[in-house]
Amino acid sequence: MGNTNQTAAMPVKKKRNAGVRLETSELIFKILAYFFCVIFALMCLYPFVYTISAAISGKAAYRSGEIILWPKDVQFEAFKEIIFDSGFWLSYSNTLFMTFYGTIWILVVSIFGAYALSKKRLAFRSGLNFFLVFTMWFSAGLLPMYLNYTRTADIFRSVGINDMKWLVVIAMGMNAFNVILLRNAFENVPKEIEEAAIVDGASEFSLLWNVYVPMSKSAIATVGLFFGISRWNGYFWAWQMTGANEWPLQVYIKDRLRDITNNKNPYEASEVFAEESLIYAMIVFAIIPIIIIYPYIQKYFATGVNLGGVKE
Repeated sequence: MGNTNQTAAMPVKKKRNAGVRLETSELIFKILAYFFCVIFALMCLYPFVYTISAAISGKAAYRSGEIILWPKDVQFEAFKEIIFDSGFWLSYSNTLFMTFYGTIWILVVSIFGAYALSKKRLAFRSGLNFFLVFTMWFSAGLLPMYLNYTRTADIFRSVGINDMKWLVVIAMGMNAFNVILLRNAFENVPKEIEEAAIVDGASEFSLLWNVYVPMSKSAIATVGLFFGISRWNGYFWAWQMTGANEWPLQVYIKDRLRDITNNKNPYEASEVFAEESLIYAMIVFAIIPIIIIYPYIQKYFATGVNLGGVKE
């Protein structure tokens, strides 16, 4: 009788031990996951903290290499110098212009293109989708793109548009990945909702703006975030296509950095702050709008990527 009770209790003991092992492994996984997430977060945060520290540190501390994390000999003269720099704020307004109108333009173009490509009744739909994806596989190259932009600039001038900021907005207002992301999001909209709207007399434009756009706002916000950041940080083509008065912020910062490197500093020499601190101060001003806007769009980000990236 005693042997029978002992035998019956053995499976229970093994089951409890298995449960303990499972909980321990899960705990180890969570510890490692949180550890690497914290390390990654600190790696992302460090450049931002260093930029602020370098911008507000004194000249002697910066030049001697004492700035590693926290500032030393704190001063705000570099920020004051930038605040009264008219060229910096002109480039800032150019960047706001290109980012705002560029984001609106690409959203309009991408929404219309994605909506059309999401419809199976579209003629030559497979071929158009193939050519769209083909541009992601094989780029035309730097020289053909440059020639295309210069020809587009000639067309703009022929119709009286001499402000080349519009060239950056319109000529660069297409991205195949964004169209594919929105197309997949539109394809995930339930067909029953579309059929109900058609029965109620909705036109194609009504379907797009009253059904598809509201139900895909997460994907649309994600595309807007992608391209808005791209335009805000845009450098190379904006530098090639625009004049000095039309330069965006990133080109202006690069030009000032080149002047400082070549000992052609346009600012008066100061004993309080290093010339490089001016560049860091510009960078701090440049990232403020992204820091302000990103938290409001972040709630749509993961949902938008999943919605547009997974096709049912």
